Amino acid sequence: MLIREKTEQLEELTLSPFAQKSKDTKGRELPLAACPVRTEYQRDRDRIIHAKSFRRLKHKTQVFLSPEGDHYRTRLTHTLEVAQIARTIAGALRLNNDLTEAIALGHDLGHTPFGHSGEAILNKISSFGFKHYEQSLRVVELLEGSGGLNLTYEVRDGIVNHAGDNEAETLEGRIIKLADRIAYINHDIDDAVRGGVICEEDLPKECVEILGDSHGDRINALILDVVENSEDKPDILMSAPVKNAMMQLRNFMFERVYTSSIAKKEEEKAKNILQMLFETFMKEPEKLPADDFANIETMGTERVVIDYIAGMTDNFAVYKFNELFVPKSWSLR
Repeated sequence: MLIREKTEQLEELTLSPFAQKSKDTKGRELPLAACPVRTEYQRDRDRIIHAKSFRRLKHKTQVFLSPEGDHYRTRLTHTLEVAQIARTIAGALRLNNDLTEAIALGHDLGHTPFGHSGEAILNKISSFGFKHYEQSLRVVELLEGSGGLNLTYEVRDGIVNHAGDNEAETLEGRIIKLADRIAYINHDIDDAVRGGVICEEDLPKECVEILGDSHGDRINALILDVVENSEDKPDILMSAPVKNAMMQLRNFMFERVYTSSIAKKEEEKAKNILQMLFETFMKEPEKLPADDFANIETMGTERVVIDYIAGMTDNFAVYKFNELFVPKSWSLR
């Protein structure tokens, strides 16, 4: 018996009846010969980790643009925290940890430079709109490598449905939507306190009483609530008091940090960078890299330009802006 087959057999014996088993995947758009060692979802996880779009997450803003300090979250560290929270929940519920981790690691591959301000400006200037979760699916299906990563249906379903109104088909995918929210609310509080934007004492007292007065206590309380309310059920649930407390914290962060804090004052400059890049490439698409320019015939100029800008890191967007708009120094000989 192959190692993969032993793992699949172990899943049948140990996982919840509500878990998505590796051998029951709906498969890939392009069939592949099975790996002798890895299950299909382990294979997807590895493909995502080795992707260039995954590595670029380390230079994409989470919330705070260009903070001074080494401990603020980036899109990559956010992704790792989501994966850790999601794996903890999936393990406790005896769901498929490999599928859960693969979705978590891929859920933000399509995120723009400059965080949600980048997403907002691309959504505004694009004629077809822009949602980072839809772009994440586009990355794994088409843009990464030579024609996408060819991931399984369940991983792709979890990625595109981790945000927005739709729900993933698998419980593993539904975990990611909650794990994402648990992660970003709490680590954004941590970063905002570190940056002096808010103080721990500013947090709504009723939320602190329910969830706890420290970063670790809040995450632990939220995870335990999900596990206790979802155990042996065909859905991923939270209790009403805990969910309300979490959403109240989220509203607090929008009011005090995400939309109006001093730490966000540079975001208009970031939006202007992306808008000017968009307008320039639309007028002069020959300034795109050759590989991207070659796709215009099949995808159209606007689609190619949006894909190119969305894939940029913060640093590269600034570099391209300087290259195109900032005069170069020169000297007489």
